[in-house]
Amino acid sequence: MAFRHSIADGDVARIQGVLERLMADAGCAAVLLIARGGETLAAAGAPQALDTTAVAALAASGFGSTAPMAQLLGEREFSAVIHEGARQSLHVSAVDEATILIAVFDERTTVGMVRVFAREAARKLSAILDEARGPGRSSGGRHGRSARHGT
Repeated sequence: MAFRHSIADGDVARIQGVLERLMADAGCAAVLLIARGGETLAAAGAPQALDTTAVAALAASGFGSTAPMAQLLGEREFSAVIHEGARQSLHVSAVDEATILIAVFDERTTVGMVRVFAREAARKLSAILDEARGPGRSSGGRHGRSARHGT
């Protein structure tokens, strides 16, 4: 299912709220909601030193490339992939068929904590996006409104 980039202001605020809550609850430095093609749709807390465009594109590509491995194990895809570094790590997880959630975190939190809160955030985001994509749903006259840029 293709992501429709026109969503209502209320949905933009709800998406942003979920991202900010995940960032606070899990102790993340940044949280991104991206399209499976690599475009950043919404972000919270991204430090200036983080190239979110590159992270989004590379994470989408890397996440997509794990599907064949998952299929070898009888899975459609892995629900989450962890990239653990010495100081910074990424938790990349599926939200739905069109979107991926990325949590950037450091040694001040644990993979398990991020995983628990990211799973809950993904459920909430999926519900919001399903509702936003629903048939007959108007974007409140703000066609083209992006969750990331608010324009």
